[in-house]
Amino acid sequence: MIDTSDSVSDKSGWRLDWPTSGGGRVASAVLKSTPEDFFVDEDLPLPDDRAAGGEHLFIRLEKRGDNTEYVARQLATLSGCRHFDVGFCGMKDRHAVTRQWFSIYRPGQEAEDAAFLGAVADTWLVLEHHRQTRKLRRGDHRGNYFRLVLREVSGDPAAVDQALARLRDMGCPNYFGLQRFGHSGANLDRALTMDPSKLNRRGAQSAKKRGRGRSTSGSSDSKNVLYFSAARSWLFNEVLACRIRNGTWLEPMEGEPGASENQDPMVTGPLWGDGGTDAVSAQGALEREVVAEHPALAAVFATTRMKPERRPLRMIPKALEWHWQGTGQLQLTFWLAPGQYATSLLGDVFEITDTIKASGDNSANSVVQ
Repeated sequence: MIDTSDSVSDKSGWRLDWPTSGGGRVASAVLKSTPEDFFVDEDLPLPDDRAAGGEHLFIRLEKRGDNTEYVARQLATLSGCRHFDVGFCGMKDRHAVTRQWFSIYRPGQEAEDAAFLGAVADTWLVLEHHRQTRKLRRGDHRGNYFRLVLREVSGDPAAVDQALARLRDMGCPNYFGLQRFGHSGANLDRALTMDPSKLNRRGAQSAKKRGRGRSTSGSSDSKNVLYFSAARSWLFNEVLACRIRNGTWLEPMEGEPGASENQDPMVTGPLWGDGGTDAVSAQGALEREVVAEHPALAAVFATTRMKPERRPLRMIPKALEWHWQGTGQLQLTFWLAPGQYATSLLGDVFEITDTIKASGDNSANSVVQ
């Protein structure tokens, strides 16, 4: 059994590997040998009447080798609109084949849509298009479908099958993916040096609505939001790791927010904010104790006006299936809700080698939202 869950990055000092739900990983595998090995299809609910029209042209594209922000900027250039007039639901990986919806603000330009779509089709495959009355915003989608191929799988196939069956039935830890923390935890290092007083609640919420990368390039506000988010995410992972080690991550503790109004409360962890956590009693004490071990990072939140939030501790993939494709090759298909990481799901069972990272290409935007 492979397990490096208690390791700490030698370069950064930040823990970047956390405990698995089964006590260790049962196999190793290679991910992203080709873009086709990582296929993502965005699940966006659409109105029944798509012929009603509106000022925003919705287009569903298939892209390969391009991240979401790059495509959005190119669509703005082709349409002649401002970059923030292009909307999308979430970030998709560059080193993958992804299908995703974009909205482009084109009021009164219906007659020119065909020419615009033709220009888009010169670069990307246009799968669908129609007009709607509102812009796409972050989180509008229901989730994402994944089809992943793991190569050079090394381990006992029976143990892999058993671990995946457990993951399918019980779920796995809902860790934030390593992508959020930057190379060797660089975003966490920067969080320690940012001025938290410049990050108020209104500013962060405004940046959220614009979407990361949709504000002015190089904007200090958007960078501060990125670093702040990384700090929040890392502290969440630390609390979840503690709950896994003490065996409480699947059951609510005394003090779980919302437990008094809900007979079947969701088990959650903290997204730290001003005042820390809204958990109380035993759960609140545990969360504060974990965060107190990292005073420099906790200080980032001391002067912000960000409200504490919650995130489920458990990720449960829907429709998880897997098929062996000969010796050492495995295909997995599943659906995840927004904000959940396919790499975190895989990392609960496999020691993953990402060929893009191994090649030294750090430009990949590997988070899928």
